[in-house]
Amino acid sequence: MSTDYHLHTPLCHHAVGHPREYVTQAQTRGLQEIGFADHNPMPVQYDNWRMSKDDLPRYVELIGEARETGFPVRLGLECDYIPGYESWIEQLSKLYPWDYLIGSVHYLGPGWDVDNPELVYKFEQVPVDEIWDLYWANYLRCIRSGLFDFVAHPDLPKKFGHRPKTDPRPAYENVVQALIDHDVAFELNTAGWRKAVGEQYPAFDFLKLAAAASAPVLVNSDAHAPEEVGTGFVQAYQLLREAGYRERVQFQGRRRFPVPL
Repeated sequence: MSTDYHLHTPLCHHAVGHPREYVTQAQTRGLQEIGFADHNPMPVQYDNWRMSKDDLPRYVELIGEARETGFPVRLGLECDYIPGYESWIEQLSKLYPWDYLIGSVHYLGPGWDVDNPELVYKFEQVPVDEIWDLYWANYLRCIRSGLFDFVAHPDLPKKFGHRPKTDPRPAYENVVQALIDHDVAFELNTAGWRKAVGEQYPAFDFLKLAAAASAPVLVNSDAHAPEEVGTGFVQAYQLLREAGYRERVQFQGRRRFPVPL
């Protein structure tokens, strides 16, 4: 029995399926509860892969429709941490009774979302280590902002197989320490197994450091289609145990509580 709190809806323009279909798949996979966390709207339309401000009420309605099945469904948002928009996230946090807000880093700068396949050419233009440095610096800001209940897909820039040439452990250590200092959880995201990199986010070395520090963790699929709900969870939980974890966390009403693995 587990949870999957990082699910998307068609309102983000790159996912398919009604939330009720995600519920059906969750029941098939034996999950305990699920939660949706579509990409947050921005005060102006920032890109073409998130809901608009006008879509937000419909998003909440969709989650309500999924809850009509009687299956436990949590209401969340995946919020891009973009410096300068912190007050906007604070405004969003007060609009609805969220169960959690996820902090994520996609953008390294205006117009440069590091996981966008249309911009993968930038890995040939900018030194890979510089890309990773930019990413980790923003990821630390995301954690330290105090805006989020957990953070998404650590080490996302490896999506297309581009890894730093230098030892990543110092960056991992800084991130884990920030998680502890600011009491923020992180996810083991199984979507990496469905991408070119063929590895979960984050790397196993990160998981070991996080487990040794007792950083709170949960497992999510980042599903953009019903059939992806709960994918890779058996392997993910085995990795957590191997790393040293004995519990995960769940959320309700922006409160976190531990659950044994």
